[in-house]
Formats: sequence, structure tokens, C-alpha cells
Amino acid sequence: MEKSVATLDKGTICSSWNYCGQRLATGLIDGTISIFDASDPASSSFTSTFKFKVKNGSVTKIVWVPPEHGDAIACICSDGSLSIWEEVSEDSEPVQWKQCTSFGGPLEQILDSQFGNSISTLKLTIAYSNGLVKVYEILDSMELKNWQLQAEFQNVTDSLTKFGKASCSLASISWNPQRSECLPASFVLGFNSDTPELNSPKVWEFDQDHQRWLPVAELAELGDKGDPVYALAWAPNIGRPYELIAAATSNGISIWQMASNPDSNGRLSVEKLVMFPSHDSKVWQMEWDMSGMTLATSGTDGRVRLWQSNLNGNWHEQAIIELAT
Repeated sequence: MEKSVATLDKGTICSSWNYCGQRLATGLIDGTISIFDASDPASSSFTSTFKFKVKNGSVTKIVWVPPEHGDAIACICSDGSLSIWEEVSEDSEPVQWKQCTSFGGPLEQILDSQFGNSISTLKLTIAYSNGLVKVYEILDSMELKNWQLQAEFQNVTDSLTKFGKASCSLASISWNPQRSECLPASFVLGFNSDTPELNSPKVWEFDQDHQRWLPVAELAELGDKGDPVYALAWAPNIGRPYELIAAATSNGISIWQMASNPDSNGRLSVEKLVMFPSHDSKVWQMEWDMSGMTLATSGTDGRVRLWQSNLNGNWHEQAIIELAT
């Protein structure tokens, strides 16, 4: 039996769970952020504990900072700006949320952003509407206001190829959730733009020896490299000898298997395992469960679909969740 765990404010258009702290952050169309906490330790219901205004425009996306860096969120607003807010308690003052820093705006609009699971530093990847991606980092992980630009590049496999200013309406970034001193930092990035070469999802890996980001894989077949990308999701890995990445494009939802070890050219081989039709519409969001075995997708049809693989490696639609009327 389905059970409601929280009643969201009218005008809520995005949300993000903090699984470690069991908290929920929601963004409203009026630029307000609401923070929900469990009613009591044994409860599975959540109530709103904080509300604060970040912009006059709507909040379009919220991302929690990795929990080891404190209770903080990054939010993207409809004016193309990104701001980072941190929960602080100073002396005898009550707990409140304060803005640490901000990026972008009307002249440099931000489409997507994700924090990176890097062992050495906390990284922040930002995709802009002009087709650029920038990687920032902080050396002191507890100082969320002092970000330094580490790299700036375009989403192309050939580093010598440069394109003029692109016009992008969407971007999606998903970091490799697995963190290890033995693994380089890596993420997958794709665009919906007027420049087809930027669109296809590409996996970027940080070369520690040369201190630069390199494209190591492209999740596209020859005929669909220019397809617009709507959403990407890198699956958690609990012991597989390969990686799984889901990509939602104009053609549907595809799941890709990517090798963990590079070939002699430093590339990671990829294989498309399956292609699902889209939700009779566009898929805007995808999330893997913590085991990396079930993929949840949602789109403009108002449904959530769950996809799973059986023991033979065959993927199928496991369930459809619809809002009760």
C-alpha cells in the first residue's frame, strides 16, 4: 500500500533527497527553498523545518553537497544563476541557512551542476548555455565560499576541435558515484544544443599526472551522436567489473555498459545494452537505487517507471507509478 511521507508546498517544482541525513529539500516557483526533516527518529514522515528565499524567479534544480562537507545545497534558478547555501549555527543564534557563494546569471546561464566525489578535493561541475563546462574545486572542504576554477572545456572527444559559441537549452551531468583512491575522478556530460558535436554523452576522466580532464568514452552510436540529451544517470557499482550509465535522449532511454579498464589508447569501450521507448513524451529525470540495479525515470507524462535487469541480463519495465486521482 502506498503511503505519503511528506506534504509539499503548493508551487513545488523540484526536489532532492539527502539520504545520509534523511532530509528533503524542495524548490518552489516563487524562489523559495523548503527543508524537510523526519518528524521523529522512528518516523517515516517528514515536515517542513526551514524556509528561505533564494531568488525572485523559480528554483529549477537542487543538489545536496556530499554529506562529509556539511549540510549545504546548491540551487539553480530560472535566471541561470547557481547559489550555494549552508546550514549554520553561530554561538547562541538559532540555526539558519546562509548563502556561501554564487555563479552564473543572465549573461552566463547555468543549465546543470553536480558535486564530484573526488578523494583529494570537493569538485563542482557546471554546464553553461554557451556549451562550456567548468570544473571548480576547493582546497579546504569546509569553506564552501572559496572555489577555484580548475578547468574549462567543451564536450567534444577531440581536444583540438573547437566550436564557436553554442546555444544550449539543456545539459545533464552525472558523476561516477564510486569513490576510491585507486580510481580517477570521472563524470558523464551531454547537451541539448544547436551544435550536434556537443550533444552526445561523453565520459570525462581526470588525468592526475598531467592535471587535466580527458574524454575517455562516448555513449553514442554512429547515427545518433547528435541526438539531444535530456538526462544522464551513472549507476552505483557494488562489485560489477564494468560500469552502467543510463542516457535519455530524443530516441528514448538507453543503458550503456562501460569497461572499467582503459585500452592501450586510454579509451573505455562501451556497449549499448538496451533501448527503451520514452514515456510517450520526454524523460526529464532519472535516478538509480543505491544498489545500481533499478532505474527510476520520470517524464512529462506524469508517470514514474522502474526498470530492472533479470539474472540473464535482460532489462524490462518492472513497474509504473501514477499519481492517484
